[in-house]
Amino acid sequence: MGIIAWILIGLLAGLIAKALLPGKDPGGLIVTMLIGIAGGLLGGWLGKVIFGVDSIDGFFELSTWVAAIVGSLILLVLYRLVAGGRNRSHA
Repeated sequence: MGIIAWILIGLLAGLIAKALLPGKDPGGLIVTMLIGIAGGLLGGWLGKVIFGVDSIDGFFELSTWVAAIVGSLILLVLYRLVAGGRNRSHA
């Protein structure tokens, strides 16, 4: 897949992750897109390591989207823990 496809998947996966985990997030659209792109890579890597499958097959493959969304959810939770903890300590 090309870089444009990764950016699009990242943006959409990040938005879906935010919709599945509602709440206040310390980040905007750029952070959402970066979390989604990194989440797609993380999800693909976890799929290969845990299940031994290549989950990043193509733009229209369900496994690509599931891997990207799961990876984005994991990174969003971690991001909230790190960035949210930083903001709470100054309040």
